[in-house]
Amino acid sequence: MTDVFLICFSVVNPASFQNVKEEWVPALKEYAPNVPFLLIGTLIDLRDDSRSLARLNDMKEKPICVEQGQKLSKETGACCYVECSALTQNGLKAVFDEAIIAILTPKKHAVKKE
Repeated sequence: MTDVFLICFSVVNPASFQNVKEEWVPALKEYAPNVPFLLIGTLIDLRDDSRSLARLNDMKEKPICVEQGQKLSKETGACCYVECSALTQNGLKAVFDEAIIAILTPKKHAVKKE
């Protein structure tokens, strides 16, 4: 039995952000509607990286900002939105702390099937 899902996307890959809405959340609502999930923005250390910004600029795109992640979290019914970087370890503890909270309060965060 799964207690919580972590749906992750790269903040420097807008396509992965779009996949949350179009692929991952619908699948979760279909196959595990009662399992809470967190929305996690990863690779936040690359948000200011010149190579990442140049690549995004070449594609006429920008990194996903915190506000976009928070908005998608609310729209999809995620327990919360958290950002992290495995490289710098910034935000990693918050990811696991929030996952524990979601597990301990499952009724509050159950996904409603549409």
